[in-house]
Amino acid sequence: MSIQHSTEPRGELSGPTGPVRTGGCLPADVRGAVRRAVAGRCMATGARCDKDGLADALLVASELTTNAILHGGGVTDVAVDVVEHGVRVSVSDRSDRRPVVRPALDARGRRRSGGRGWPIVCRLSRDVSVTGLPSGGKRITAEVDVF
Repeated sequence: MSIQHSTEPRGELSGPTGPVRTGGCLPADVRGAVRRAVAGRCMATGARCDKDGLADALLVASELTTNAILHGGGVTDVAVDVVEHGVRVSVSDRSDRRPVVRPALDARGRRRSGGRGWPIVCRLSRDVSVTGLPSGGKRITAEVDVF
């Protein structure tokens, strides 16, 4: 299990654009990788970070990771990369099932708990893709504007 990002991991130094790996795949770990990647870009280039965009990227990272844990059989890999205008978060899991939007109400008209993560990811992201993996499972990649 690992997080890949393009800046410094905890306690290790890497090039400003070279990906490195660090342990952990809980939502908090992925949010930390997003923060470090964005901070690294800002320090290296002097780019200004949009605080609302960063908040959106952190929420998307949490939702993707949580959904992989709850619905995808567990996280198998995470990658966080800084791109031209933002951050790209990719989360892989063991399930071949694609995300679906569930109605907010059940058959009896009662409000369901949960089921809001995927619409949040789609609404806050510039681009979202779901890719099947050759060894089984899938990778969901979302790009969020931050700069």
